[in-house]
Amino acid sequence: YKYGVKSFVLFPKVPDELKTNLGVEAYNPEGIVHRAIRMIKEKYPESVVCTDVALDPYSDQGHDGVVENGKILNDVTINQLCKQAVSQARAGADIVAPSDMMDGRVGAIRDALDSEGFTDVSILAYTAKYASAYYGPFRDALDSHPGFGDKKTYQQDPANGREALVEAALDASEGADMLMVKPGMPYLDVIRRLKDNSDLPIAAYHVSGEYAMIKAACERGWLEEKDIVLETLTCFKRAGADIILTYY
Repeated sequence: YKYGVKSFVLFPKVPDELKTNLGVEAYNPEGIVHRAIRMIKEKYPESVVCTDVALDPYSDQGHDGVVENGKILNDVTINQLCKQAVSQARAGADIVAPSDMMDGRVGAIRDALDSEGFTDVSILAYTAKYASAYYGPFRDALDSHPGFGDKKTYQQDPANGREALVEAALDASEGADMLMVKPGMPYLDVIRRLKDNSDLPIAAYHVSGEYAMIKAACERGWLEEKDIVLETLTCFKRAGADIILTYY
């Protein structure tokens, strides 16, 4: 905070014994995220706290949604996500960021927040979240790898850049305040497409795999860390990102 970093995104590492298919721990007011929000806001009341809205850290199936017979239940999941988002707003979150990729979740979360009086809580939509191989280190850290299969049925195809425009229009119409592209560097073209076709702020997520590659190369002396990090983050801005989520 003293170095000027005043915006934070929270992701939980949840004990296995608290994980269930419905992910009910996601909206426990005494859960790890809710306590962290309150602690940060008490210490730094002017900070901006953004929370992840998804069930995978809380799921014993390792997926972003409720599972039945090997399939993700879209609407049942959205009901749980609305409870999660409202509970995070009640704890003091300024921004909720649904990363689950369920259809229609942005509109449902907006309605849920508004109905509970949280009209000023913003939604940062994971608009273009790709079924990427770059998430490995993050999933290792949170122990949130899929329990079966993969996430290709609800995350986007890396080969399809045009789908991001469709999702951007849907998220904007449902009430999103910001649109995110994830991962970042491999999808600079998508960041630019969204910037050119939307009036909403565009966020880029510099994900764990990108971070790990830079760290590993620098540890071996192959790259100069400060220079490569600044160049990388500058590339996001050049492509059109207004917001950058990074581990640096």
